[in-house]
Amino acid sequence: MAAGNDGSNKPEDDDPFGYLYEDGRAAGAQPPQGGGYGYPGPGPAQPGVPRTSYNQVRTVGDRRQYGGGQQHAQPYVPPQQQAPYGQPHAQYAAPETYGGHQPPRRTPPPPQRGGSGRGPNTRGLLIGAVAVVAVVVLGIAAAVITNMNKDTPDDKAGGSTPTPTASSQPSETPSSEPSADETPVELPKQDAATLKLGGTAITEKTVKGAEGVDGIYVAGFNQVGASVTWKAKMPTAGSYRLTVRYAIPAVDANATLTVNGKPNSLPIGLKNFVHSSDPNLEKNWQTTWAPVTLQKGENEIKISCEQGNQCNVLLDWLEVTPEK
Repeated sequence: MAAGNDGSNKPEDDDPFGYLYEDGRAAGAQPPQGGGYGYPGPGPAQPGVPRTSYNQVRTVGDRRQYGGGQQHAQPYVPPQQQAPYGQPHAQYAAPETYGGHQPPRRTPPPPQRGGSGRGPNTRGLLIGAVAVVAVVVLGIAAAVITNMNKDTPDDKAGGSTPTPTASSQPSETPSSEPSADETPVELPKQDAATLKLGGTAITEKTVKGAEGVDGIYVAGFNQVGASVTWKAKMPTAGSYRLTVRYAIPAVDANATLTVNGKPNSLPIGLKNFVHSSDPNLEKNWQTTWAPVTLQKGENEIKISCEQGNQCNVLLDWLEVTPEK
């Protein structure tokens, strides 16, 4: 403790700068005179005269009021109820002097284990994320493999075994009928020159453009009684078309068609379908067809020139085609 500072004066009498204020000067505060920072030297404390120091040295835990001895702890007084100027302030008492429950001491949390001591355990989080990604990738790969194996006959991936369909099961009774999957049977086609000729019908090859062997065709068909007869063997019975290739001198013609001894209801039309105006037979080869019903096996097909027919025509070939 500095000389002359026994702690007997009050703080309001201990202001070293009191001389700066009007009330301090009125109370006798004087500017410092000589030495050091300007404070007066040690001496007896006087009201209004600044002291060398106002430090109060006391034992740890000791709570004393200025100028007095040991005081009892005072209850907490709200700021609005503070004592007037110059009186002791109860709120300045130490917290341990207050009555009631003391605030609990905070214990620092224990350090986290498993990490580096600088934050959460990021290594565990990283391992968990990698494991989740691996599971997702394996699931996608398994789904792709399962879908690929479903298209194979032997589902080794655990799928159900495909049930054989009716088309893949062997037939118990062999069928002699042609299957739809087999190659269609070729229907008969015949050159007119190779058919049985009747009446005035003859073969020749003067006119160019015939498709028969060596360009031979049937002529002399423009007289009543002329005919060609064809023995056509059919694999199955049904409705067909009889197709005929012919040539006319740009004038419509027709003939009588007989199938298995029965005349057709309508004559076979040998019209000028190419709409030619040139009578040259070589430029007027064309085809026509008529519906026929044939039986399985051999059928007799006859084309003849009868009364009322216009038969000025050359015959190249005959063919049976499917009905469309």
